[in-house]
Amino acid sequence: MPDLAINQIIGYVVICIGLIFDFFGVLGLVRLPDVYNRLQAATKCVTFGSAGILIGVLIYSGFNAMGFKSLICAIFILLTSPVSAHAIARAAHRSGIKLTDKTIIDLYQEDKKN
Repeated sequence: MPDLAINQIIGYVVICIGLIFDFFGVLGLVRLPDVYNRLQAATKCVTFGSAGILIGVLIYSGFNAMGFKSLICAIFILLTSPVSAHAIARAAHRSGIKLTDKTIIDLYQEDKKN
């Protein structure tokens, strides 16, 4: 087995953590009951999974062209994914997509009343 530098080992670990987040996000897309819960799982999957993989690539490769591109992409994902998920959830609620029967609180409905 070739000798790996410590940054390569840490990079592999961070990439594996990102893959685990992606796996559980996909599992949530299949198992969760309504569009709002699925959207939450998909957002966690993209934000922590894909950004984690990109951060792992940065750690593995260092600050070269590939590492810098992965850093820019990770920053873009971390900034845009939660905002777009919120906009999609709000649009789904305004268009009348029902929540699951197990939903306890509906903060968007409370905003409409005020």
